[in-house]
Amino acid sequence: MKFEIMPITVTVKLFAVLREKAGASEERIELPAGATVGAAAAEIGRRFPSLNGLISKTSFAVNREYAKTDRILADGDELALIPAVSGGIW
Repeated sequence: MKFEIMPITVTVKLFAVLREKAGASEERIELPAGATVGAAAAEIGRRFPSLNGLISKTSFAVNREYAKTDRILADGDELALIPAVSGGIW
């Protein structure tokens, strides 16, 4: 008997400057089963090279909960890329 490992599909949401630079607010990506947040971020970087300098300064949330890059994704997960926000007192 042969088992086929099915890929997973993840919806990636881009916010603020990431959305502006990518020209998209959402992207669906297909990844191998067992893929991590870091692998998804790398795929987004490949699809949108203009984001590569920003992704290293980005926070991630899976299904609206903050996550580290080693978190394993599941089929149907929503991954949000949240850029660092700077500010201060004027």
